[in-house]
Amino acid sequence: MTLESDMTAARKSSASAEEHGQKVVLLFSMGEKINYSEMTPEIARLSEKCERWRIPDDMYTQYKVNRGLRDLSGNGVLTGLTNISNITAKKIIDGVEVPMDGKLYYRGIDVEELVGGFIDERRFGFEETAYLLLFGELPDAAELGDFSRLLAGYRDLPAAFTRDAIMKAASRDMMNALARCVLTLYYYDDNADDVSIPNTLRQCLRLIAVMPMLAVYCYNAYDHYGRGGSLFIHLPNPELSAAENLLSLLRRDKKFTQLEARVLDLALVLHAEHGGGNNSAFTVRVVSSSGTDTYSAVAAALGSLKGPRHGGANNRVMAMMDDLKANVSDWTDDDCVSGYLKRLLHREAFDRSGLIYGIGHAIYSLSDPRARIFESFVEQLSAEKGRRDEYALYASVAHLAPELIARERKMYKGVSANIDFYSGFVYEMLGLPRELFTPLFAVARIAGWSAHRIEELVGDGRIIRPAYKGVTDMASYVPLDRRQRGV
Repeated sequence: MTLESDMTAARKSSASAEEHGQKVVLLFSMGEKINYSEMTPEIARLSEKCERWRIPDDMYTQYKVNRGLRDLSGNGVLTGLTNISNITAKKIIDGVEVPMDGKLYYRGIDVEELVGGFIDERRFGFEETAYLLLFGELPDAAELGDFSRLLAGYRDLPAAFTRDAIMKAASRDMMNALARCVLTLYYYDDNADDVSIPNTLRQCLRLIAVMPMLAVYCYNAYDHYGRGGSLFIHLPNPELSAAENLLSLLRRDKKFTQLEARVLDLALVLHAEHGGGNNSAFTVRVVSSSGTDTYSAVAAALGSLKGPRHGGANNRVMAMMDDLKANVSDWTDDDCVSGYLKRLLHREAFDRSGLIYGIGHAIYSLSDPRARIFESFVEQLSAEKGRRDEYALYASVAHLAPELIARERKMYKGVSANIDFYSGFVYEMLGLPRELFTPLFAVARIAGWSAHRIEELVGDGRIIRPAYKGVTDMASYVPLDRRQRGV
């Protein structure tokens, strides 16, 4: 049946209905332009029907449901086992659980020791970290060299991919653009649906290699077509690390300092993985358990990371700090800074959410190990960039905010600055546009996502299918001609 015959049949059906006094909306545009983004009164009215089905909070308590898979103390509900990473923030003393400075382990190795190793040896660490997360052991010098060359070999895109998948479809949202690129790569893979471990590893290595390119190219396309900026596309250098390549690809002159590259490399290492319970890693495992392909699983993780409750926190920190700088005249006066922070908590400043962004974490209480590691390098970079005053302001907020929150709020645990508090400031000093802050998270976290996907497939487990309890009252079916709505 042709489109023309479909439309003819639809018109006849419409005419017949109109003869019987029924109002009909014909779902053909007939050449008229449709605004798919318009919020019509009809949609607003229908949405009210959806909202009335909100389940009361007390029912979750009644049925002992841990909302967000967290108990009342904020502890995650155990849903699986992993060898990939672990987080500790508490210890037992005399049988009592007490908070401790947070620790993060990649494959059992303390991240602080991992970072100290490659920093002391004055080399880049992201490639070594990716190897560790994927294969469960630290590489020797020969293995690290081979692995780095393997990634460099995969750091290429199919012919015309940049033009057709990125330049011709520039998007104002970098995370959506990244997800689209990842899904498009499926069509260039002759074995896209093969979920064997060797093939999955090949796919993951390629995605780890090209993610910096995809992020930068998507931004360059948006900057040119969306904002009128000059367009330039650099090719990656196989002799450079992931961090060096990202800076080189993003800058017109390809130039960067060693401190800039090392700080960005450190950011990639610290964001590469964070336990199996984070939202995007869990998403990867849930989707992978269905047996789907690697590209679909990673695209789902990107959708998770895009959410402001997961990957967009550093953007909120930057916006909050911009507002603070605009509204506090003396950044060195603790009373002035504290006054602004109190207004945040009282919903009187910035976005009136009552939050001090970048302070606090679902797991850590006394300190976030990633923030502890990052802070000293943030200070070094601020000195190189002539922004010591701003660093001092960040340090002041990191010191004052936990004390204020402890006095103003009932807390089941302490709070401290998390890595998101500093990362946005670092990226800004590196000249990275804010549109790339969350995609940069993905550039790092693709290593962890890959490790979780492979572990899920190696485990050959069952499809992840949690239970939901139905709480709707039973109702009888009513024939259409007897359904009457009040006017």
